[in-house]
Amino acid sequence: MAETSDDRQAREAAGQPAGIDPAALDVAAPVPSRGVGLSGKLLILTTLFILVAEVLIYVPAVANFRNSWLDDRLAAGRTAALVLEAAPSGMVPEGLVRELLDSAGAKAVALKTGPARRLLAASDELPDVDVTIDMRNQPIFRSIPEAFATLFARDGRAMRVMGEARRAGDFVEIVMDETPLRHAMLRFSKTLLIYSLFISAVSAALVYVTLHLMFVRPMRRLTDTMIAFRENPEDISRAIVPTGRKDEVGVAEYELQSMQHSLHDMLAQRSRLAALGLAVSKINHDLRNLLASAQLFSDRLANVPDPTVQRFAPKMIQALDRAIAFCQSTLSYGRAHEAPPQRRPVELAALAEEVRETMGLGEDARIGFVNAVEDDISLDADPDHLFRVLLNLARNAHQALESRAPNDPARDHIRIAGRREGAVAVIEVSDTGPGVPERARQHLFEAFQGSTRPGGTGLGLAIAAELVRAHGGTITLADGTLGATFRITIPDRPIDLASARRAQRRRA
Repeated sequence: MAETSDDRQAREAAGQPAGIDPAALDVAAPVPSRGVGLSGKLLILTTLFILVAEVLIYVPAVANFRNSWLDDRLAAGRTAALVLEAAPSGMVPEGLVRELLDSAGAKAVALKTGPARRLLAASDELPDVDVTIDMRNQPIFRSIPEAFATLFARDGRAMRVMGEARRAGDFVEIVMDETPLRHAMLRFSKTLLIYSLFISAVSAALVYVTLHLMFVRPMRRLTDTMIAFRENPEDISRAIVPTGRKDEVGVAEYELQSMQHSLHDMLAQRSRLAALGLAVSKINHDLRNLLASAQLFSDRLANVPDPTVQRFAPKMIQALDRAIAFCQSTLSYGRAHEAPPQRRPVELAALAEEVRETMGLGEDARIGFVNAVEDDISLDADPDHLFRVLLNLARNAHQALESRAPNDPARDHIRIAGRREGAVAVIEVSDTGPGVPERARQHLFEAFQGSTRPGGTGLGLAIAAELVRAHGGTITLADGTLGATFRITIPDRPIDLASARRAQRRRA
């Protein structure tokens, strides 16, 4: 079915581009497939980090165990060396020699004293030495690789171990089988592994439970709330309720709640604007036809020779033309932006007088109107846009003054003033009404937010602010004034001197 111009206007008022089916816009973004959750990742990482920590503990521990084991054998070797060195040569029984060697776990014991080096005792079968270890100089970076070399060595390797003797410069050395050391290191590793696994399991469980309760479960609650709210953002009951935590998770909960409430309010405004745009588009169609008929009758009235008719007919025709133009642009607020202003010099006093006549505030009106603009004040602006701004502000002031009827023009009046401050025009629209309530000041220039009157749409100030911003100006509510005073600033356009000179030469 072809799309009519009214349907297209209604869609633009609802914030949708023309020519696009609304059903095509309701396409949810693809939901990524779920992989390993935070709990699983936390468990894996905790186990991995604990194992890494145990490895870092085990490596120096096994090296230190090997050094301690060798120091014990060297101590036994020193004792044997003292006994054998103190006894006269050949006077030590063979059985005592074997006991001394067995206590040190050695195959041979030698002692270096000064320049001499003596073999004090040796077993019947002295093996060939496969590796030499000097315990006098054994830093940790050397002990670790030598410890792992012992762990992975074959059984039956013979090793020579050297250590300090009782006097400086002397040393004792023993030749021994490496297999008992390797078996002792394997038993130590097994015992350490059992204890490490137990400690790792307890530590991992404590870390996992703590992090799960403090971080994973709150994050899961946040994600579940976001998913539920995404499914139906118009249901504010699905918004998260902060738990009152004072840490970063509590801040995230509070900010998420604020964002969800803001999104809910924005969607409500969009829905209201869409409904309003659809209703206005329907009214607009028939209203333009009625105004066109009234325009035809006004053209006929212009031909009546009556002086009174001739006086008021041009103003009525002008008002009808403006009304038709307003109907044409009724839905412009629902579009992306207003039409760019067509700026030219505007006499502010005449424009203020036109606002007074449009509102019907004559001398006999119960609400007074003061045009305090000097005749020589002009500004660079779009006259239609500026007229709409002043008319919206004046009507808001009129409605505020009507709220305290009966009115007295000496007390209740609207005032429009203007002045120039260099290249900036300053306009003030004020009234002597009750002023703007504090609750309406925070969102004064937002659609559907700034109205304080029952039944008001809150679009007047929003439209005025948009038109002023299109001119590069500002609109603010002045503080400390009687009633409400809105101050508008509109800067002149920058002048291109080169273009101005060329235009002047052309005119010359």
